[in-house]
This record gives sequence, structure tokens and C-alpha cells, in this order.
Amino acid sequence: MTVYFIGAGPGDPDLITVKGARLVESCPVVLYTGSLVPKEVVARAREDALVLSSEDMDLDEIIEVCEQAHKEGKDVARVQTGDLSIYSSLAETTRRLDPLGIDWKVVPGVSSFQASAAALGQELTLPETCQTIILSRASGRTPVPEKENLKSLAEHEATLCLFLSASLIRKVARELKEVYPGHWPVAVVEKASHPQQRILRGTLDTIVDQVEGAGIRATAMIIVSKVLDHNEFRDSRLYAAEFSHGFRKARQGEEIDS
Repeated sequence: MTVYFIGAGPGDPDLITVKGARLVESCPVVLYTGSLVPKEVVARAREDALVLSSEDMDLDEIIEVCEQAHKEGKDVARVQTGDLSIYSSLAETTRRLDPLGIDWKVVPGVSSFQASAAALGQELTLPETCQTIILSRASGRTPVPEKENLKSLAEHEATLCLFLSASLIRKVARELKEVYPGHWPVAVVEKASHPQQRILRGTLDTIVDQVEGAGIRATAMIIVSKVLDHNEFRDSRLYAAEFSHGFRKARQGEEIDS
């Protein structure tokens, strides 16, 4: 018996992985985050499966479901949004399963920061402009370690993807403007990949009014980055004619190896 932690993706039911979908289809117990995971994802479950929403469960109740399934020799598909490696309850759950001798495995999913980039039609890294992505959140009801405060992160000028921070957009803009000029580009993607997806583009000076005017307070990704300025663009060296690599020799000009 195994508990499979499955990243269901950012919202579009088709963005669950093939492996994740197959496990939902085959497991006799499906435990999903009902407040966020689309019903279409768990509609794949077999007719005789026990399908439960965890939206009103606490951790003890979730563990009880897994324990009961373990006693009955039944695999569990534990379906959660996005990818389990970012802002999930994976660690706190697996720490409870290990002493019970319950086997578990993780099936990765598509994260909302990736779905937001797709919605923007945008790479989050660009040659010679930005080669680093920082995934973080603003400090609110859940505190952030002091060394990870927004001002410290902003010093890198990396692409900054902020989860769980839409309700703190005023605080985000205020703190980042202590490092960046007011015209620094910002995009906010609400419900990336959902039918209700909305995209706002602006700057640190304008984005607060846009977000508050649109009534966006949750389920939104804030992306702050130079790469959102379409004037900041250079072609990569990978496909340059004068660039050699392991699969192609330079075809003109100076040969450059990497």
C-alpha cells in the first residue's frame, strides 16, 4: 500500500501529468484538496473509489484516512494543487506517515509560476538580462525568515515570483521600491490556466491600484522582473550561427565553444 502525493497542476485539469492522472484513475482511495483542485481532475477516479475532499479536514483526519487505507491494503492518491515541492503540506504529512510504516511517493506537477509564465507568453530568464529565478512570498500571517525579506531578495535583480502575496500587494510594492525604481516591471496573473484567468501588467508605481481595483486578493502570482520589459532582450547564444556546441559546429565568423 502506498500514498501517492500528486501535484495536480495550477488549475487546468489537463495540466496534471500522465502519471498523476493514471494514479487518480487506479487508486481505490482519492483524497484531494477540494477548495483548489478542479472536480474534473478527480472525476477520473474509478467508479468504486472512495473520493474525499480534505478542504474541511485537519492533519489528524487526513492521517486517519491514510491509516485506514493502509489497514485495508489500498493505495491512496493524495491530490494537491501545483507542485508538491513548493508551499505544500508534504513534509508535515510524510513525517506523520513514516512512524506508521506507511510507504509514500511523490509525483511532481506543474507549478503556478510556470503556468503564469505560459499565460504571459514569457520566459522568466533572458540571456544577459536575468539568469536566476527566486520563488518566495511576502511575510504576512506566515512569517518569512528575516534574511529572506523582499528587500534582500530584490538586491539580486533576479526574476522574483511571489506566491500567496496578492493580498499584500501594497506591502510588496512599498518594500521593493526601496530597492527598485517605480517603473520596474510587474505582472500579476490571477488563476493561471483557469478559465477565469486574468492578467495585469504594470510597474511598481501602478500595480497596486490595478490589483486592488480588480479585486484580486488570492490565487494570484506576482512576477517582478526586468524580463517583463520587452526592450530588454538579447538572443541566446545557443542558436547563433557562430556558436559551437557538442551537436553543431560554428557555421560563420568566429567559432565559440561552450
